[in-house]
Amino acid sequence: MKIAFIFPGQGAQSVGMGKDLYEKYEEIRKVYEKASKIAGIDIAKLTFDSEETELFQTKNTQIAILTMSIAILELLRKHGVEAQYTAGLSLGEYSALYYGGAIDFENVIKIVKKRGELMQNLVPDGQWAMAAILGLENSVIEEVCQNITDGFVVPANYNCPGQVAISGDKKGVQIAMEKLKEAGAKRCLELKTAGPFHTIKLQKASEELRKELEPIEIRIPNVEVIKNIDAKPYLESENRKDILAKHVIHPVRFSDSIQYMVNQGVSTFVEIGPGKVLTGFVKKIDKNLNCININNVETLENAIQNLKSM
Repeated sequence: MKIAFIFPGQGAQSVGMGKDLYEKYEEIRKVYEKASKIAGIDIAKLTFDSEETELFQTKNTQIAILTMSIAILELLRKHGVEAQYTAGLSLGEYSALYYGGAIDFENVIKIVKKRGELMQNLVPDGQWAMAAILGLENSVIEEVCQNITDGFVVPANYNCPGQVAISGDKKGVQIAMEKLKEAGAKRCLELKTAGPFHTIKLQKASEELRKELEPIEIRIPNVEVIKNIDAKPYLESENRKDILAKHVIHPVRFSDSIQYMVNQGVSTFVEIGPGKVLTGFVKKIDKNLNCININNVETLENAIQNLKSM
């Protein structure tokens, strides 16, 4: 039986996420303490005690989600729970690379903190939006976006069959939502986001992130880490720093990433981190897949028991 670890991205956060884990397990507290020292902020206080408006700032959200995911990983490792494949949604790819041994703890904390800051601070002036489009073929969404000239909008996240997130300026996204409803979309839901993520509008952030990545060692992973940009494993021949820089301006192909792992024989997907959005995506790809979600003490303990018995 093959297992994959999958990691959520921005949007899965909530105030208090992981607090029961932090209070119960010394291993969890140690991860938060180490990460806080490296990042120069109290990540536990930010995650558990801040106002939603503070936690939901991109510069804070990304480091908080990463820390929670890595902390859970350390407990799974302690209990001998391992996976042969791993992937993450956008930000979650950094947790996957950490699990795969491609990047060490200090560097992943540093680069994700910087990534969040760049993606927040280098958003161009203007009003930006993202929206989830449910119930349409990818090709229809792509065609509608391509034909909108009064505003900017493109597909940004291919989450699962029948669900694509579009991203752009507020006017373009709103026009696209109306046209997509006319084309037969079941729902068009505007998302709580702070920028035109995974579009060319973040080119400046991409360029600056590439500079920040330059001194960081990113090794070839020791398990298959499936990339967002093309739904294929990282290869020795690829420039991993270029890939991560392009990551912020390139559509996320999460649905194809899951399908790739299914085609390789993965039958159990373990979502590690806040929320359970990815579990829902996987079930929409194939309802027969075994999905385990870990985001609190109860789900962690159940997962360890179930995965060790497999």
